[in-house]
Amino acid sequence: MGGMSEKPSTPHYVGHRERLRARFMQGGADALPDYELMELVLFRAIPRRDVKPLAKDIIERFGSFAAAISAPEQRLREVSGLGDAAIIEIKLVEAAAQRLAQGRVLNRPAISSWDALLDYCQTSMAHRDTEQFRILFLDRKNTLIADEVQQKGTVDHTPVYPREVVKRALELGSSALILVHNHPSGDPTPSDADVAMTQQIAKAGESLGIQIHDHLVIGRGKHVSFRGMGLL
Repeated sequence: MGGMSEKPSTPHYVGHRERLRARFMQGGADALPDYELMELVLFRAIPRRDVKPLAKDIIERFGSFAAAISAPEQRLREVSGLGDAAIIEIKLVEAAAQRLAQGRVLNRPAISSWDALLDYCQTSMAHRDTEQFRILFLDRKNTLIADEVQQKGTVDHTPVYPREVVKRALELGSSALILVHNHPSGDPTPSDADVAMTQQIAKAGESLGIQIHDHLVIGRGKHVSFRGMGLL
């Protein structure tokens, strides 16, 4: 008479996942280092594998959780073990963060929501590895009525056409603009080209009653305001 077959043991990562979820629910994101937060993101996409080594690899490669979820898809695909399902989960977290930050500023007075507006710009742009130029359109009450990416460029240049900027403002019924672009180098110091381009847009808008409230240059963890520097 043969012996009874042994019940397969539960993989060690199952208990780890339960404990990690419990810690997150009790203490929130602040209770977890970046790699454990990344583990939580990967759980649904990779259900039957210990994802801790992969999560640590991702954070080490990109430097932080924020930088990892903001990384371009093609760079995420360079990570061994990271497939389509996991990349979708990561980019979904990025989209949710951006949508939440945008919700705190859209249809609200820009000046009184300034800190939230800066947070939104940092969330959306600080970790990009190419330049992006976006425009925040305000109405006569300085309420943010639209936020649009105007141009995407290379690592150090974004083509901007003042006439197109002003034309779009007129289409939206906007009377004031806040210009925003990022510096992938992380240093938000405005270049001579940034200053010249801002002056051109200000001049184009002046004759049509469209004011440039500010131009923000977003770096990594810091920003520069043209108005604060006396450039507007």
